[in-house]
Amino acid sequence: MDTLGLIAGLKLPWLLGIAVLVATRDTARKADAPGEVAWIVGAGYLAGAFILTLWMRVLSLVGVRFGALAIGVPLLLVTAAFAWLAWRRHGGAPLVAAAVGALRALVAPMHASRAARLAWQLLLAWLVLRYALLALEVIWQPLYPWDAWIQWATKARVWYEQGRIEPFVRSTEWFAADGTAWFDASPDYPPTLPLLQVWTCIALGRWDDSLMNAPWWQFAVALAFAVYGALRSLDMEALPALVGAFLVATLPLANVHVALAGYADLPMAAYYTVAALAFLRWTHSRSLRDACLVLLLAVACTQIKVPGLIWALTLLPGGVVALLPRQGPKVVAIGLALTIFALAVLAQTNPVVFGYRLHQDFDPAWRALGETQFLLSNWHLLWYATIIAAALAWRQLATPALAPLTAIVVTGGVFLVIVFSFTIARSWVIEQTTINRATLHIAPLAAVFAVLAFNAFATRWAASRATDTAQASAHAPAAPPTA
Repeated sequence: MDTLGLIAGLKLPWLLGIAVLVATRDTARKADAPGEVAWIVGAGYLAGAFILTLWMRVLSLVGVRFGALAIGVPLLLVTAAFAWLAWRRHGGAPLVAAAVGALRALVAPMHASRAARLAWQLLLAWLVLRYALLALEVIWQPLYPWDAWIQWATKARVWYEQGRIEPFVRSTEWFAADGTAWFDASPDYPPTLPLLQVWTCIALGRWDDSLMNAPWWQFAVALAFAVYGALRSLDMEALPALVGAFLVATLPLANVHVALAGYADLPMAAYYTVAALAFLRWTHSRSLRDACLVLLLAVACTQIKVPGLIWALTLLPGGVVALLPRQGPKVVAIGLALTIFALAVLAQTNPVVFGYRLHQDFDPAWRALGETQFLLSNWHLLWYATIIAAALAWRQLATPALAPLTAIVVTGGVFLVIVFSFTIARSWVIEQTTINRATLHIAPLAAVFAVLAFNAFATRWAASRATDTAQASAHAPAAPPTA
């Protein structure tokens, strides 16, 4: 029964999110459009998981104790209501046909060569094996120490036992409270992830500091689905889109954060990446429904970690470029320059911004930064590939198709440089841990950027070759008449 409860609890946010996205999707977009089902499955989990935690906050606010009935039954009814609405708006037959078609395409893409089908099946088998092994790690691995112990699981354990969200305070307030308050290393961190752990244990029926981390596995799987679906919806062929999802799914440090689940960095990366991809879909559709999904995922970023607010704000330059195709890049460049100047002025004093003290001691650990990004095995060849792809596609980086993503990635990169050059975080670079965890937030999106940039270059190169061939054929001398 514990296993059945766990499975049901893990499925609920996924089904909830899928039902919400299907019911609210634009009717002008076909259900069997390339990548549509994969996108809904991937983004659906992230949306459903966040909605679940919002409902738990409401219950705690009104004084209702956490429980399977209090949390699960209302959300199950909401899921059923949105599923019915989706059936009414889009029709049952098209939705079923789209799902069946997606399952068939999962075996091998249609209209593909034999070599492409073989490559597809090998990549898919590799991903299935990898996620199966990661699932076993989540089941078997005890809760990993440090931040997972002292920042997240502390809240989850207390809230599970108390049946509500209890406030945590810093050490001074804790000593003064005389046993009436709770303390951990980061009392001000958002409650989203501990609430997911609480719900998993409630569904399981008992506290389990290993199985409560099952949502981390779901985040990884959902991210792969969303990346594939987004790339397909952005007019990329099936096999290259799967390659892009494969690159994201096999980032070594991302896999470590699944196997040693309990840290907030992988969920942060998943929400940020999918928010950016939802934004790219909006730039093509300009649909209010797509804009609402972007807003939901961006808000979720702010509720994962404190720096999530900054990551959410890095989406704004992409919006400027999308809305102002001609002047947008200049506006973003000026904005970034003014931001850096303002930070330099602030750094004349010792301001604290989101827990990071700014100061004008510009002394970054360049060697450690370079080793982290280019020599260690945490990222394989990600940053080499990103730089090479950007260099090959430099003409396309400012086109309407790529300019918004370019602005987002550049802004995110500038944010990391500022953090590890001007704030106290630079003293943690030598230890490698902090810089790698912060880089994980943007690494999946950087992989997507590299894939899209290389695809833009390959498309331009193929078109150029076709034009050259056509011109050569047009100017070729006519064959002499035969006798």
